[in-house]
Formats: sequence, structure tokens, C-alpha cells
Amino acid sequence: MNPNVLTPSTPEGAPFERRDFIVSTYQHLGAAILAFVALSAVLMATGVSGTAAKMLVASGNKFLWLGIMGAFMLVGWLASSLADHSDNPQTQRMGLGLYVLAEGLIFAPLFGIAQLVAPGAIGAAAFITLLLVGALTWTAFTTKTDFSFLGGILKVGGLVALGTIIAGAIFGFKLGIWFSGIMVLFAGACVLYDTSRILRDYPTDRPAGAALHLFASIALMLWYVLRILISLATSDD
Repeated sequence: MNPNVLTPSTPEGAPFERRDFIVSTYQHLGAAILAFVALSAVLMATGVSGTAAKMLVASGNKFLWLGIMGAFMLVGWLASSLADHSDNPQTQRMGLGLYVLAEGLIFAPLFGIAQLVAPGAIGAAAFITLLLVGALTWTAFTTKTDFSFLGGILKVGGLVALGTIIAGAIFGFKLGIWFSGIMVLFAGACVLYDTSRILRDYPTDRPAGAALHLFASIALMLWYVLRILISLATSDD
């Protein structure tokens, strides 16, 4: 039995380290979400989001978005390495902060598009995402199910999704609202997996790393929920 699982049968003292780690992880997650909201608000208020959206749409370059995605993945890899592998808490937080900054920048064009075509979609997407994440977190905390078995499935699913996105950009076919729906389900599975690891086996000296992975899953869900709402709004025109 994993001595870090919060059950009555665990050795005395073991649950407290895991409990403190869980509290610290969600404190880091809360700070990351607040920083993301603040950064996104500034980018929208200053017109950066709208300008970025217009530039992407006007360019018509199908490889431009792939380049942005590639840069984001590189920064994400670097941020995850800092948060997961450094023994220095400050370096771990630096990785989390770098990832939040990257997410804020990559969300800017999408928020800009939402401001133009569906102004209420951003708030609605945030609310829906909050409800879904809350329900999934409650499920992970209150059930005895270990969702770590999802790890292999998510790796394969992630590669398939990435390949589909790249193929869509290269060959010019639209993925549609159905793909966004599948990705919301995929993000939900990521939230369950990440939360299960936080509860059971994520290293207790890496709260910033755990927060980064959970934040990434939540951001992925927000991205595709917002895309669904934008698609629904524009299809009514």
C-alpha cells in the first residue's frame, strides 16, 4: 500500500506530509490561475488580444499557428522540466510562472476572437470549466478509484490529438465542434489523472510541478470549451 494515500490504515505521520503537499499544490494552482486571469485581462484591455487575433486571421498562413504551437510546446517542456526536476522551490515556481506566461500569450488570440464574435463566451467558458473541474476534483477526492491507469491512454490520445491538429493545419480541413467536444473529454480525463497523482504518488517536494500539470489540464479544457461556444455563436449568424 502506498504510505502517502490518505486512508485510516496508513502509518502514523505519513498522511500529514501528503496533506501538506496537497494544500501547497492547490495554493500554487490558485496563484497560477489568478496570474493567468490578470495577464489575460491586461492583454484584452490593452488591445493586444484583438490585434493578435486579427493578425492571425489576416495572415492566412496555415503554418503560422503550427509555429506558435511548436514554440509553446518548447516553452512548456522547459517549464515542466524546471518545476518537476529542480530541487530548488524557487526554480520550481519559476517553471510554473513561465508556463502561466506562455498560456496567457497563446490564449490571447483566442480571447481576441471571442471578444469580436462572442463577447459573453469567455465568462461562460470559464464558468463551465470551473463547474467541470470542480465536479471532477470532487470525484477524485471522494471515490477510492485510482485514476493513474489513465496515464498510458492519455499519452496515446495526446499523440493522436496532436497529429490530428497538425494534419488539419497542413491539409486545411476543419476539425469542427466534434473535435472540440472530444478534447474537452480528454482534458477532463487529464484532470482526473493529475488529481489522482496529487492524492497518491506525486513527489511531495514538487507542489509547483503538480500545480503546473493540473493547471495545464484546466487550461486545455478552457480552450476547447471556449472554442465550442465560439462555434455555436458564429453558427447562429
